[in-house]
Amino acid sequence: MARVLPCCRELPACRAAGGFPSRTSLRAFRRARNPARKNSVLNNFTQQIIEEFRANAGRVGGPFDGARLLLLTTTGARFGKPHTTVLGYYPDTADRVLVVGSAGGGAKHPDWYHNLLANPRATVETGVFTYEAEALVLRDAERHETFARLAEADPGWAEYQSKTTRIIPVVALTQVAGGPPNAGSFGAALRLIHGAFRRELALVRREVASSGPGIGAQLRINCLTLCRGLHIHHTFESGGLFPSMLERHPELAATITTLEAEHAKIAGLLEALQTLVSTPSTTSVLAAVDELITELTQHLDYEEEQLIPLLD
Repeated sequence: MARVLPCCRELPACRAAGGFPSRTSLRAFRRARNPARKNSVLNNFTQQIIEEFRANAGRVGGPFDGARLLLLTTTGARFGKPHTTVLGYYPDTADRVLVVGSAGGGAKHPDWYHNLLANPRATVETGVFTYEAEALVLRDAERHETFARLAEADPGWAEYQSKTTRIIPVVALTQVAGGPPNAGSFGAALRLIHGAFRRELALVRREVASSGPGIGAQLRINCLTLCRGLHIHHTFESGGLFPSMLERHPELAATITTLEAEHAKIAGLLEALQTLVSTPSTTSVLAAVDELITELTQHLDYEEEQLIPLLD
């Protein structure tokens, strides 16, 4: 289960990130004597997180360690200038994620939400990929059902909703255009993608381990999204990367045969996990996730060892 801390104020967005600023940052904020100073402290802290995110392929330490984060760049509703904020997100479907405009349960929607209402096209950075997205504000029954699903995973959302008369918005960000990984070489790109899978697996494992006796709806989606992503990645490797590598390096024949066999084994584990997340037993799901982590980690390590020196 992702961490939701009720004292957090979306600044602009650490509410959804599952954390809050360091004690030093909070003391500095509380010492602020006027709105301009407060905004400066918030902007400085947000900028530090953005820089750390970009410098570490989406990884941020401290209270944000292990959170699912993205950078959302919107176009300002008033002056048309780009504004970047850090947001926590939830997997939803193959090509879209969800973000929540909680503003810590405050009376006003966050600025990024107003920007999206004026111009729903935005840029999303995941640390590995940067892509253009179209924002859709969920309405009526779809919004209420989705919010209930997220509140089941993170009860802090319901607490924030209870503090305000406004309906806290849920926004879907659907990828409409993308590009290659944010890396300088094919080898670096492969390492970035593998690193993202390692982090997501560790996060899913933690969520399963702490989910209680059953798998909630959002956690089920998290698991299925991970499985789908790994399947797509391995399909690309088997259909494109491996044949290309073999054509240029015939000496890799035995290595490619091993990697393909590992793909087949992992595919079986993914299929089993997808079946298990529909069952009521958390214990069986956790065991399946642990087995997948063991097999996939060995596979990724071997693949990087064998292919990255040639890719670079």
